[in-house]
Amino acid sequence: MKTEMQMDFFEILSLRTVVHYFLHLIFPVAIAYVFFRKDWQKAYLVMLATMVVDADHLFSTPIFSPNRYSINFHLLHTYWAMGIYVLLLFFKGVPRIIGVGLLFHMLTDWIDHQLLF
Repeated sequence: MKTEMQMDFFEILSLRTVVHYFLHLIFPVAIAYVFFRKDWQKAYLVMLATMVVDADHLFSTPIFSPNRYSINFHLLHTYWAMGIYVLLLFFKGVPRIIGVGLLFHMLTDWIDHQLLF
């Protein structure tokens, strides 16, 4: 019986993992280009910076658990936090980009959980 720390290469490089990191790192380019075309490079970098929201994983044991559902488990992934992220959409400029990035991050984590089943 394998523990979570004994995953082999093929388990790590699963379709679920590829989709998850594609949505976190690559797809935001399309979001930035479609919604923030004038400054899409800046928007993309800001959205990448919103990945710092995963710092709340550091307060969990274990820090990384591939089958853990992040939504409403980690502090910055709660529905309350998402409500604040929605409010950011009502501002202009960088706050709106941050809101889009954080909400897309939450969507990505939700999609990741759906791919478990």
